[in-house]
Amino acid sequence: MAVEMKLRCSQLGNKDMFSKSDPFLRISRLTESGKYVPICKTEDNPLLIECFNFNSNGNHVLIGQLHKSVSELEKLHKERSGANLVFPTHRGQEKVLKGQLFVDQFIGKEQFSFLDYISSGFELNFMVAVDFTVSNGIPQNQDSLHYIDPSGRLNSYQKAIIEAGEVIQFYDSDRRFPAWGFGGRYGGTLSHCFNLNGTNAYEVEGVQGIMAAYANALHTVTLAGPTLFGPVINTAAQLASQATSNDITKYFVLLIITDGVLTDIQETMDALVRASDLPLSILIVGVGNADFKQMEVLDADDGRRLESSTGRVATRDIVQFVPMREVHSGQISAVQALLEELPDQFLTYNRSRNIKPLHS
Repeated sequence: MAVEMKLRCSQLGNKDMFSKSDPFLRISRLTESGKYVPICKTEDNPLLIECFNFNSNGNHVLIGQLHKSVSELEKLHKERSGANLVFPTHRGQEKVLKGQLFVDQFIGKEQFSFLDYISSGFELNFMVAVDFTVSNGIPQNQDSLHYIDPSGRLNSYQKAIIEAGEVIQFYDSDRRFPAWGFGGRYGGTLSHCFNLNGTNAYEVEGVQGIMAAYANALHTVTLAGPTLFGPVINTAAQLASQATSNDITKYFVLLIITDGVLTDIQETMDALVRASDLPLSILIVGVGNADFKQMEVLDADDGRRLESSTGRVATRDIVQFVPMREVHSGQISAVQALLEELPDQFLTYNRSRNIKPLHS
């Protein structure tokens, strides 16, 4: 369950000598290690609620604090009563202050799970984009990342397609998947987003359709470069954008498989920031032994959201990067690595737009 509250303090002590205090609240939860960390949501463990006097130099001064669980805050709201703030002393004791905290509003909201949405009829629409840049190596050579082994042994591209596709296809009713290539010469013309099956239709039938289109493209597409993600992301975003006005139950997942360093890092970041408002997640699989530090920046797992060239910040994180060499070495499970962030990204999008499961 999620809780929406309005908190108010009264009779706070003044911490500024020549003007009134500028108080603000910070709420933290208790972790298993015994430390408090700032939060947005929590279970019913005790919360540390601190009231500070704001200072522009960043040295905010503590006015007072208190510990309350969510249920205790709900009780304050029901009883329309306040709780006194306390001030910790050097001796480990607490001085009770006149200042009080009030809960003016307390609303419990049901939190739906990923399974709640999927079981009600929501779908994941799988899309694939394959890197055809020359750095992969000539497909006929055995050391090429695109080499098709006559014995049937899968290359890294084939493994990524199967391992992600065979999971996501179960959440897609028609199992018709858009499949593109980028960075190759298609019909004699360099293209950064061409239909993988060599026709005017960008969709193929099932995961095996992707595999067949990929194998066929290796005979008809000339590897080239540079490595650009922008055009493929924009094409996927266009499909996702069209769905927002027609069908709220569709959520899109683009798998990009690549071996190299991006040439259009800023254009890619711009495209990702724009796409962060859409029902879209992007899985990037790195194959080979290249330096993938750029991809880790796009993943934004350090908590810093991507920023576009115009200064716009991404609404949410929509990228998951997985280096295939870690999967092959057994460090991580392929399915876990590829899909571990997807449910949260899906939920963040739908919750932010108050989209609920069907018939809920």
